[in-house]
Amino acid sequence: MSGNYPHASRLEEVERAFRTLPGRYLGAEPGFDATYHVRLGDLGHTWEVRATTHGARVRKGITRRQPDVTIGTDSVTWMHLREGRLSGIEAFSRRRLYARGHLDLAVAFEGLFRLPNGRAPLVRVHDVKAGRTRVSTLTMGAGRDVLLLHGLGATKASFFDTAAALSRGGYRVHALDLPGFGSSSKPATAPYNAAYFADSVLGVMDALEIDRAHVVGNSLGGRVAIELGLRAPGRVHGLGLLCPAVAFLKRAYHPVVRLLRPELGIVPHRFGRKTIVNQFLALFADPGAIDPSVADIVVDEFQRIYGSPGARLAFLSAARNVYLEKPFGRDGFYPRLGELERPALFVWASHDRVIPAAFARHVAEWLPGAEQIVLDACGHAPQVERPEQTNGLLRRFFARVDALDAPARPAPARSAGQAAA
Repeated sequence: MSGNYPHASRLEEVERAFRTLPGRYLGAEPGFDATYHVRLGDLGHTWEVRATTHGARVRKGITRRQPDVTIGTDSVTWMHLREGRLSGIEAFSRRRLYARGHLDLAVAFEGLFRLPNGRAPLVRVHDVKAGRTRVSTLTMGAGRDVLLLHGLGATKASFFDTAAALSRGGYRVHALDLPGFGSSSKPATAPYNAAYFADSVLGVMDALEIDRAHVVGNSLGGRVAIELGLRAPGRVHGLGLLCPAVAFLKRAYHPVVRLLRPELGIVPHRFGRKTIVNQFLALFADPGAIDPSVADIVVDEFQRIYGSPGARLAFLSAARNVYLEKPFGRDGFYPRLGELERPALFVWASHDRVIPAAFARHVAEWLPGAEQIVLDACGHAPQVERPEQTNGLLRRFFARVDALDAPARPAPARSAGQAAA
């Protein structure tokens, strides 16, 4: 269907597609109950879809039931989604779709329904058991596996553009919510340090039967990726490290951070929306270039998730562990970094106020074989602020690593639908 169709014809085709949803429903885990409002602006209509353990119900118009998610798009994009010509992540990446409310439920919507001819959904959001921990994982694409690990206070949503780009380039992509963040488990007794996160990622790889994978991490996720490469080099192809959290050398607030106990996160508290917006925009070199709809999504998600005591505990614990990590000496970060065997690409940013690009010289001293690039006019999240350039760097780096690894072991061309839950 194209936008040149008469309004009445587009409406009839869309209504027919909505009527087929209950028959395509794949079901959900016990207790699942989510209400979606799908607004197609060019048609001027809204459909309500309620998905539960027992089935899916569709009605045109809306009821008084409060939606968990509101999805907005146009009729052409919606039909492309239903036909499997486009994934929701790709539609969002191209800014052809927006969502408000519970973001994981929004992303999970298309994974609840079979595509025409019984085909599996293009995208799945599924819970993966890593030991006793439940890790919320988005899987899409087919080919060699890539893991995407978000930064402190973020979720897998920070890698939506990257997931869309890499999945189009012959990779099966898995974007994770690290334990304590997003929709993953938030165990109260977890240490939330690099070793703990790395072991959790290995658990996800085991559960999904991933032998080896490229690993991309931003900020805290970059530190976790490094730890994974150190602890299990045989499970890693290449490491794409975007402004990774490395050990600080000058820590002016060191004594204060030591005194701040993560257990204080159990005490109910919240940040105002304006504070969160300001902190989010401060991550970028040019805040005005950030899509306001993306900012809204990030702020909504942070406020929703940070309302949980477990999330506050994880956030404060992880922040404290990153800041207090020992740079040198026995088991110090930099001497250990020098032992990294797998190929690594470090992408720094000229306007990063969190992890300054000056850390590149310390990495060069301890890991001279690593490739290092500094992006001009960019802040702490290159995959968000400079997605095309960042994704291009990752693709070229992975292609070089794949060429080196190819004689040893060809990658199976598994798809998102083949990921084990």
